[in-house]
Amino acid sequence: QVQLVESGGGSVQAGESRRLSCSISGYTNVAYCMGWFRQAPGKEREQVAAIYTGGGDTKYADSVKGRFTISRDMTKKILSLQMGNLKPDDTATYTCAAFQGALAQACFALTVGGPSPGGNNYWGQGTQVTVS
Repeated sequence: QVQLVESGGGSVQAGESRRLSCSISGYTNVAYCMGWFRQAPGKEREQVAAIYTGGGDTKYADSVKGRFTISRDMTKKILSLQMGNLKPDDTATYTCAAFQGALAQACFALTVGGPSPGGNNYWGQGTQVTVS
């Protein structure tokens, strides 16, 4: 079956950097739209970044813009999130997701649940990032 597995989480100090990775397996064709989400205790889930394969287009939430970078290796099937200048407010469980069938406009909407259902959606289990 399709699986997304995050790695790279842990405890870091404010101002430091951290790189998260998401490995994708279980399906033949890689989805064009993928993204990173996060959720802190007691808060709603937030999509912090999205990427659409079709020129390397990306979109970021204002809360992380300029500090985070999303990238994708189509050959290795790995989605990454480079996080720089981390702040205590970045503390959350980070989850990667893939949305098959989503077009660029929907992919970049950065809604809590990602693009509207129109294809198959896949979510990872999440990795904890704690910034102190």
